[in-house]
Amino acid sequence: MKKQSKLYIQLYNIHGLIRGHDLELGHDVDTGGQTKYVLEFAKTLSERESVEKVEIVTRLVADKTVAQDYAQPIEKVNDKLSIIRIKCGGSKYIRKEQIWDHLEEFGDKTIKYIKSVGRLPDIIHSHYADAGYVGATLTRFFGVPLIHTGHSLGRMKKKNLEAQNLTEEEIERKYAMSKRIRHEEDVIFYADRIISSTTQEAEEQYGMYENTNPNNITVLPPGIDLSKFYAYNYKREWTDEEQVIRNSIRAELYRFFTNMNKPLILSLCRPEKKKNIGGLIKAFGESEELQKKANLAIFAGIRKDIQTMPEIESEVLTEMLLLLDKYNLYGKMAIPKKHDFQNEVPELYRIAAETKGIFVNSAFSENFGLTLIEAACSGLPIVATDDGGPRDIISNLHHGLLVDVSDSKNIEKKLLEILDDQKKWEQFSFSGIDRVDRFYSWEAHTDNYLNLVNEVLEEDKEKEKTFVIKTGKKLLNYEKMMFFDIDDTMTGDSDALAKLNDLLTNNLGSKIGWGVSTGRTIDAACEVLDINGVKRPDVIVSSVGSEIYYNRGEDYVYSTSWAAHIKNAWKPDRILELLEDCDFIELQDNGIRDFKVSYNLIGSPEELYLANDILIKNNIKTNLIVSHGKFIDFLPFRASKGRAIRYLSYRWNIPHEKILVAGDSGNDQDMLTGELLGVIVGNHTQELADLKGRRRVYFAENKFAAGIIEGIQYYKFLD
Repeated sequence: MKKQSKLYIQLYNIHGLIRGHDLELGHDVDTGGQTKYVLEFAKTLSERESVEKVEIVTRLVADKTVAQDYAQPIEKVNDKLSIIRIKCGGSKYIRKEQIWDHLEEFGDKTIKYIKSVGRLPDIIHSHYADAGYVGATLTRFFGVPLIHTGHSLGRMKKKNLEAQNLTEEEIERKYAMSKRIRHEEDVIFYADRIISSTTQEAEEQYGMYENTNPNNITVLPPGIDLSKFYAYNYKREWTDEEQVIRNSIRAELYRFFTNMNKPLILSLCRPEKKKNIGGLIKAFGESEELQKKANLAIFAGIRKDIQTMPEIESEVLTEMLLLLDKYNLYGKMAIPKKHDFQNEVPELYRIAAETKGIFVNSAFSENFGLTLIEAACSGLPIVATDDGGPRDIISNLHHGLLVDVSDSKNIEKKLLEILDDQKKWEQFSFSGIDRVDRFYSWEAHTDNYLNLVNEVLEEDKEKEKTFVIKTGKKLLNYEKMMFFDIDDTMTGDSDALAKLNDLLTNNLGSKIGWGVSTGRTIDAACEVLDINGVKRPDVIVSSVGSEIYYNRGEDYVYSTSWAAHIKNAWKPDRILELLEDCDFIELQDNGIRDFKVSYNLIGSPEELYLANDILIKNNIKTNLIVSHGKFIDFLPFRASKGRAIRYLSYRWNIPHEKILVAGDSGNDQDMLTGELLGVIVGNHTQELADLKGRRRVYFAENKFAAGIIEGIQYYKFLD
């Protein structure tokens, strides 16, 4: 197999907090094992000779509640690895369930960044469903191979939440689950390869999705930094720094325990319901034998004030405190408020192993379970949920027991089975230390990953991706664009239109693209262009700027990102209701579209704006567009032909002064003003007369398409 050289790989990890040093793991439920995996994986990739550049693409956060590191647009981690931060949904830190409504903005700004770089990545690798949504958008536009890692899956999470008796409404309100599952189906469809951490995830969890193709899934467990997580009995002398860390951990635990000389049952996890922390506390609290033989320490993220935390986390942490009190576990149970993952956690595992303790993962379902591997490196036996990743991990490492966590009595029995059998404890401890390097080193993981990348790139050469938008790669190269209205601007003179078509067909080259900006619907626009034998445009701005479509080759693809941009405060049903009794207007045939409500004026010209006044008095935000003195279009307040073209200018990084527009009537007015190069054809309506004398507005003497050609020559646009 021919190998690719000098790869440019983008890893998308949108939610949570990620930086190139001192990860704040446990800051909240969104900053956990996935964050750690992506950073360590990226660092390992960047060390390979065959990799030229690695970028982690994430969300920019400029918020006083978090470090300023997350507000840096570009953070250089090493010579080949950078973290690229894209601003979307404002600057404040928001949890992943709130990011869904801002992913179109993230995608737009990512495309703008990619164009500024001047090169497409060789591979896009998305992590979690939100990044998968953006990855699917990018592969649709550019055809770049997409690899996706789910980390956890919505259908499985929903199943577990339902098992906890949460209602459909609660699940939707807290987790936006329907959006997540819908987008997971999309990314599964568009991805060239899905990476699964475990066999169970590949077969059972992905098997719950309609678009899953088993042949498209590769099981590839993550790696671990073996230099940090070494065995508890590896050395007996510590540096001064290590001793300070160890003393700090012991001092923290001493605050909670009355007897430090007992084995430590340790749990490290985010405060989420699916982690079943309450089940572990119940197992310990209802067992006098466990309390007699061991202490329990649960590190559930970082917190300052539970009352100010997000609802999902505060509920879990409050339950922990209530259970501690219910079972009177004072002096036997520790729930520290903070811990340093970079330095303290590796020592914490080793301290637990020194006490002959046990690590517990009591989650209802665990997609992988990186902490189980960290425990293995440290020589700490485990008891873990018999659902998901732990099955594969224990099968490989033989360092603990699986348990059905649905009954807390089962957890108690498994813990006592190890605590009461010193020989079994030693066997599990040794086996984890002995076998972890074979299965879970970063070196092995990266070797397998790069082999997979080469396979995907080879397959991509032979694969015909019919979903790829033909215009996508062109727009990355375009330095200029032209947009023309159709009716009475392009059309009206068949000979002139034929000359314009020849110009568009033969003279644009690879640096100049073109589109139409019309009041027609997409179907009507394509029909009139085809009837007149006009070359299909790269982009169609239709329905008076309320819709954008990209050329896919045989057909056009609707821009969901433009729809997301303009949908704010749009209330078409309310508009129809308020204007129902207005006898001076009538609804046009097919006058209702997703983002446009259109009427004909049948009254006097003086009544033209009465309808708009009614909407304003009722606090309805709209953009009123009037054409030819009788056609009335109500659009979202962010929508119009001009605003759509300026949006395309921003998204594709084409300056306003490099975009030429041509029109003839009132619905063209806002695209003919400002920094765009405006051309008004000779047959224009009186509505545009006021634009004479405006900067960058050229009034052509010729009519129809001949006026467009005259304007192109005036601006020397093709030179």
